[in-house]
Amino acid sequence: MPHSQLHPALAGALDSRGYEKLTPVQSAVAAEEAHGRDLIVSAKTGSGKTVAFGIAIASAVLEGETAPVARAPLALVITPTRELAIQVSKELQWLFAGAGARVVTCVGGMDPMKERRALSSGAHIVVGTPGRLRDHLERGALDLSFLRAAVLDEADEMLDMGFREELEEILDATPQGRRTLLFSATMPRPIVALAKRYQKDALRIETLGDKEGHQDIAYQAMAVSPTDIEHAVVNLLRFHEAETAILFCATRDAVRRLHASLNERGFHAVALSGEHSQNERNQALQALRDQRARVCVATDVAARGIDLPSVSLVVHVELPRDAEALQHRSGRTGRAGRKGTAVLIVPFQRRKRVEGMLRGARIDAQWISVPSATEIRAKDRERMLAALSAPVELEDEDRELVTQLMTELAPEAIAAALIKSLRTDMPAPEDIIGSGRRDDRGAEGGPRPGFEDASWFRINAGRRHNADPRWLLPLICRYGHVTRTEIGAIRLAANESFFQVSERATPGFIKALRRANIAPEDQGLMIELAEPREKSSTYRPELAHERPRPKKKPRRTAESVASRR
Repeated sequence: MPHSQLHPALAGALDSRGYEKLTPVQSAVAAEEAHGRDLIVSAKTGSGKTVAFGIAIASAVLEGETAPVARAPLALVITPTRELAIQVSKELQWLFAGAGARVVTCVGGMDPMKERRALSSGAHIVVGTPGRLRDHLERGALDLSFLRAAVLDEADEMLDMGFREELEEILDATPQGRRTLLFSATMPRPIVALAKRYQKDALRIETLGDKEGHQDIAYQAMAVSPTDIEHAVVNLLRFHEAETAILFCATRDAVRRLHASLNERGFHAVALSGEHSQNERNQALQALRDQRARVCVATDVAARGIDLPSVSLVVHVELPRDAEALQHRSGRTGRAGRKGTAVLIVPFQRRKRVEGMLRGARIDAQWISVPSATEIRAKDRERMLAALSAPVELEDEDRELVTQLMTELAPEAIAAALIKSLRTDMPAPEDIIGSGRRDDRGAEGGPRPGFEDASWFRINAGRRHNADPRWLLPLICRYGHVTRTEIGAIRLAANESFFQVSERATPGFIKALRRANIAPEDQGLMIELAEPREKSSTYRPELAHERPRPKKKPRRTAESVASRR
């Protein structure tokens, strides 16, 4: 379908790429009212923003049918990360290839001498990161005196990363008459302030809408014990078996630990964080594209610029700092009309905070339980049957082997060997304690059969501390060296909770508590044997608050002291 409103070279490039129609943000920047103006564009990640600002700067780069001879760049695109800069460069190269426009990339981690030679040879469009662009500017390798358009892609992230000074220095070096285009999924106050300083009569384009930013992403959240977060990750990966999954952590150390743990368990995973070189990042991304790896563990910043259509699962292993970070992370999936799933793993004590974040972002997330080993095995059977039922084309050599197998082995033996070989590459799911299902043992409620002579214990965490049976159960099992089958009823009070331990497990439980080393995150935790009022199983911990409290001594006032003298 021809794009009559675009430059012929760009329209031809889009047609050759199979673009039957423009996305909303692309149509908005191509509209007549946007022509030649400064723009502030808010559009969701994966909405075609790169092609959109390519369309927007076309009038600055092209003259007539082709790009003019240019020794200095006519357009500049600034991005927060190397990956995003490389991705943008590739998009603009095919978009402007028909017009003969030259695109040069300037990013940290690459050879600066090669970049300077490329700049000196002439470039119509320069794409780069703030630090490297400022370096070339200060060394005289980047001449911005003829610049006609400057684009800040994901400017909010650049300010969050501390690039305000670099951005201001670069923009101050550009001519007054140049256009300034701000593209970002969110527009916080610092971006608005930047727009007021460097833009004139900017046209605001908003294509997010109330639900458009989330309609291709199914949001889910699961509350787990902090000690079960890694186990929940394993079960999510096994349950979904996504073609490509991205796991977000908050720090480099967390990325390193989770990446090592997943590889040890048998997952094909790569890592992306600030400690990796550009060559290592390129190798990791190529492994994901080639399907040699199916899981990427990354920090927020390192994942910027990852554009993999195969990403169908995003897991927030560590919670994002705010709603904007949540949307940026989740936007790695559900791109270009494809469906995706974003899952938040929420420690029990932080559930209320996450619920508030989701409300603020207008995200309706479904609260689910961690997939159980039984559910994962059922999914495995479905996938296995689907794979084996799919039609295949056999070559003559394969047919000979099929005939030989049918002659030498029984059908049951062939099927068993096939199933076993398919299962060997599947990491084992985790058996997570206290997943929150109705059939979980130890949930709040009455004593179970067999716990008539159980011992009651007290823990100094109650409703006011956001205590929850699903959080308490794995914690009790960990410090008491017991299994969940040894834990009976769990009952919550305001400032403390009570739980049963089976008669058989009580002696070992008490010994384990005496030897236990409390983890830093659990400092202040205390578990002790609750003394029953009577030496029988009739002790009712739910009535603990009715026990008489010692009377407080009367306050000593000046009058009372004087009366005693």
